[in-house]
Amino acid sequence: MTGEAQNPSGDSGPLDGLTVLDASRVLVGPFCTMQLGDMGADVIKVERPGTGDQTRGWHPPRYGDAEESAYYMSINRNKRSVTLNLQSEEGREVFRDLASEADVVVENFRVGAMEDWGLGYEDLRERNPELVYCGLSGYGEWGPDAERPAYDIIMQAEGGMMSITGEEDGAPVRVGVAIADIGAGMYAAQAILGALLERELGDGTGQKIDVSLLDGQVAWMTYMASNYFATGNSPTRMGSKHPTIAPYQAFETSDGYVVVACASENIWPRFCEAIEKPDLADDPRFASNADRVENRDELDPLLGGVFAELTTEDALDRLAAHDVPASDVKDMEAVFENPQVEARGMHQSVPHPTAGEVEMPGSPMHFSRTPTSIRQYPPRLGEHTDEVLGEYGYTDADIAELRDADALD
Repeated sequence: MTGEAQNPSGDSGPLDGLTVLDASRVLVGPFCTMQLGDMGADVIKVERPGTGDQTRGWHPPRYGDAEESAYYMSINRNKRSVTLNLQSEEGREVFRDLASEADVVVENFRVGAMEDWGLGYEDLRERNPELVYCGLSGYGEWGPDAERPAYDIIMQAEGGMMSITGEEDGAPVRVGVAIADIGAGMYAAQAILGALLERELGDGTGQKIDVSLLDGQVAWMTYMASNYFATGNSPTRMGSKHPTIAPYQAFETSDGYVVVACASENIWPRFCEAIEKPDLADDPRFASNADRVENRDELDPLLGGVFAELTTEDALDRLAAHDVPASDVKDMEAVFENPQVEARGMHQSVPHPTAGEVEMPGSPMHFSRTPTSIRQYPPRLGEHTDEVLGEYGYTDADIAELRDADALD
């Protein structure tokens, strides 16, 4: 059973009253602005007439009779769609009008494109000095690679993620979702909130933010980067194992896998009791975590043999009885049937005019006083063009004139 659209109390989210002009598309920008929308911001999604965000056409799959792909639906809730032809001066002038009253602009065009159109930060802040402007790109706005095209899998490879992901003797693999895009989108949302706070605490002026997918991946290397700096040796792929904790990995059972995390010394004896190998707790080769890491080539086969004789259910029951952190490897069906996921409101749905009830993950941000909410289904292309322009003072005649000029659908 899925939850109703969130925020049943009707309370406003923490960003209620904030306007975000979203000129981004595909994943990194839309994921960023969806988070802002979940927190109550009015997100105006600016799209190319005729086709819109290219992910609209990335199907199958899609929900029911919806024209839009499931991919598009996953990252574009809580937004209003406006079509604007930024190749035309008429469309660009409308964008300037919208930006003049916006709090935030987010864009992920190729580096320099917005400046070429007269829509860069320096252009827009002349009319709106309070504007917070976030530019997203693959490599960032300066450096020798600034103008290179970028895709998530390239960023995972170039930023180090693929060098540590995959089985020890296998080929490098990417993380199963576009983690470089999603990570940069999270950094962008965080940076935007920081700039908005500084604007409120400072002199009221905005600033420009530059976030890149590559920078995000490099930052996410964290302790793997520190391990390299400390030793001079690049970490390598280890499958599900951890370089400095053991056992902390997946073990194959007779009918699947179980994942175990002995992340502190007091868990290890309980783990040994759970698998009915109490002698391992007294074995000097495995006495401390450092010993277990040093001697993992001896430990892993011993533990692997034990788990191979157990079913996944039996292994989980034993581990749970001894308070050892463990899980099976859940697929999407099992994830959204998990009572904990349900209890946390992470399985949501929103009615859509052509797709019926659209299910989606909820927001992981839980506020005690200003809750997040899912208020608006992912919009159809240009669904709110007239509505939004009317709010900005455009008359029906103005809008018709813009359509005649091919500035909008």
